[in-house]
Amino acid sequence: MDVELFDFELPSDRIALRPATPRDSAQMLMVEGPVLTDKRVSDLPSCLRKGDILVFNNTRVIPGRLTGKRGEATIQVTLHKREDARTWRVFAKPAKKARLGDTIDFAGLKAEVVEVGEDGERTLVFEVDSGEMTSALETHGEMPLPPYIASQRAVDEQDKSDYQTIYAEEDGAVAAPTAGLHFTPELLERLSEQGIQSAYVTLHVGAGTFLPVKAEDTDDHKMHSEWGEISPETAVQLNETRRNGGRIISVGTTSLRLLESAVDSDGIIHPFKSDTDIFITPGYQFKAIDMLMTNFHLPKSTLFMLVSAFAGMPEMRAAYEHAINTGYRFYSYGDSSLLHLKRSA
Repeated sequence: MDVELFDFELPSDRIALRPATPRDSAQMLMVEGPVLTDKRVSDLPSCLRKGDILVFNNTRVIPGRLTGKRGEATIQVTLHKREDARTWRVFAKPAKKARLGDTIDFAGLKAEVVEVGEDGERTLVFEVDSGEMTSALETHGEMPLPPYIASQRAVDEQDKSDYQTIYAEEDGAVAAPTAGLHFTPELLERLSEQGIQSAYVTLHVGAGTFLPVKAEDTDDHKMHSEWGEISPETAVQLNETRRNGGRIISVGTTSLRLLESAVDSDGIIHPFKSDTDIFITPGYQFKAIDMLMTNFHLPKSTLFMLVSAFAGMPEMRAAYEHAINTGYRFYSYGDSSLLHLKRSA
């Protein structure tokens, strides 16, 4: 498909630089076909039914942005995929300063460039003991805020909590599963009291999620792979929910992409522990998900393509136009939407 079909104008003042306080006070646009309903995230329990299940991504964002030196040259890297305990694929900037065999010193944390890829991608091996990488990043790294926020203000201490879901558990993401940033302990309790279940999967979101689509046609775009896991117990829970008439609601596009990577043609979700580079565009037939809770995404991004596939292209263009015109806040710290799957006729 022509990538230009997914373009739209977004005023710069619609980009949220801080999250709503409290988290669940953010606006939420419910999209059910052509019907648009303005709500708040705190209204979520009234939008769902007893027996439904919310699927959360419990990945934890690590301080995956590092600034270092190679000689006199300053190099910033953003981690995006862990290969092993000490080896990471990264995006380097400026990439030409990070050459094969170079050692980059991140204020005492050193790493060697062992592979040079395309579009600024490098593979680094860090000089730490295998069990110390997380603590080294906590000491030397900063929270990897998306460029559309980091370019407008400095990263600060508040971001360490703001850019993390309250249920984050598994270290490995360098971008937050932002739909989950809206949840509070009180909201989770209200959902549980109403008989709405929760399930947790893991997809370590990479910095590749922010890369622009440079191709003119979606067929020519290459997705970066991300590692994910669905436990056998969670797969059973999800399949039983659907058999009992409950709906599966993905909290975020990351959970959705993982579930759609693990489902078979009969709609059965299987345990999963592997990489996925699934790229969803209009025409894709969803098999695992009934509803999607997600933030508002960038023009011409793979995520806007995904939501257009899920809820319909005309419907999403109308929803985004409404959101822009009525003051919704966009992107990682912005407001939310609750999308119903557009079923094939």
